[in-house]
Amino acid sequence: MPIDAELDTTGLNCPLPILKAKKALTALNSGQILRIVASDPSSVKDFEAFAKQAGHVLLESREEDGRFHFLLRKT
Repeated sequence: MPIDAELDTTGLNCPLPILKAKKALTALNSGQILRIVASDPSSVKDFEAFAKQAGHVLLESREEDGRFHFLLRKT
């Protein structure tokens, strides 16, 4: 799956990962994919809620080595 943009929010706490992702998504076209890496455990629920509220598709949400990885498809 091609990734169109990447965002590392490691070290940032809520709500900064969401705010930075929202800004990064504005630069993408519909259908493009943003990869986000976060360290805040609350980002899991935050990105699920953000995707539903904004209408984007959360393609992946996983934890690896204490970091949280998300793939969002812009709609």
